[in-house]
Amino acid sequence: MDVSQFDFDLPKELIASQPLANRSSSRLLVVNDDESNSHLQFTDVFGLLNSGDLLVFNDTKVIPARMFGQKESGGKIEVLIERVLDDRNALAHVRSNRSPKPGARILLEGKQWVEVVGRSDALFQLRFDDQGWSVLQALEELGHMPLPPYMEREDQLEDRERYQTVYADKPGAVAAPTAGLHFDDELLARLQAKGVEFAYVTLHVGAGTFQPVKVEKISDHVMHSEYIEVSENVCNQVKSCKARGGRVVAVGTTSVRSLESACWKSSLPNAEISPYYGETDIFINPGYNWNVVDCMITNFHLPESTLIMLVSAFSGYENIMSSYKEAIKEKYRFFSYGDAMFLTKKV
Repeated sequence: MDVSQFDFDLPKELIASQPLANRSSSRLLVVNDDESNSHLQFTDVFGLLNSGDLLVFNDTKVIPARMFGQKESGGKIEVLIERVLDDRNALAHVRSNRSPKPGARILLEGKQWVEVVGRSDALFQLRFDDQGWSVLQALEELGHMPLPPYMEREDQLEDRERYQTVYADKPGAVAAPTAGLHFDDELLARLQAKGVEFAYVTLHVGAGTFQPVKVEKISDHVMHSEYIEVSENVCNQVKSCKARGGRVVAVGTTSVRSLESACWKSSLPNAEISPYYGETDIFINPGYNWNVVDCMITNFHLPESTLIMLVSAFSGYENIMSSYKEAIKEKYRFFSYGDAMFLTKKV
């Protein structure tokens, strides 16, 4: 398929640049496998889930990964941490008039010195000065929340809490697993009381999630790599859910990619899910054979993105594109702080 087949026209006013007052106040577009749609509120997800279903969340925690500073020469610079390697080292995107060379020193936010150690493709390896904070400490003290570029605004104090799921646990993401932003503690408690089970995987979302696809044919696209953790406990929960006739419901495309990667990387017969800790560059697009996920909760995705290709693989290309057209007509709010979809797998 051509990348252009996943394009759509979105009025700018439908891009949600601010969160709603309450997390679970978003709208929910239910897309069924028979290509019928329902327009609900997100709290109605309670009625869509059954006792015995397994909700799978991504427990990554967004780090305040963006910092501003200057070179020793005085030139301005912007740093976006992509991956924390250890207490002192990180890989980062660096924006400046001229790319810094190995050995160059940068003063971030007027307080933290870092040295450019080397380069890995488009990323720069930075070493944080031993006399200063560790990488994560510096980010917590000095960093800005890395809001997606389409929001076209500076981060605010509120974003520290709202651009984060209520169950975020493991620091490392530079973008939120946004489908999870709709869940609040009250809704989670109600679902647990109903008998819905919870499982947690980890995928540290990278800035590559916002990178445009630059090829014409999706088969030519090279997917970026991200780190995931799928534990033995999660695998056992998935198997138990399937055995009792429940549904595995992935909250967000990151949970989808984690679960399916744990099958894709598995050495067990029939690609049975097995524990996996490591890198994944799985690219799910129409024609993909699904192994684990039965239903999906997700936000609306960017035109021509790998994520709209993923949901098209799940619910059918025509079904998704017509549903997006309907969502635009009904003035749903799009992208990270926007509304949600509940998708069932097209058989």
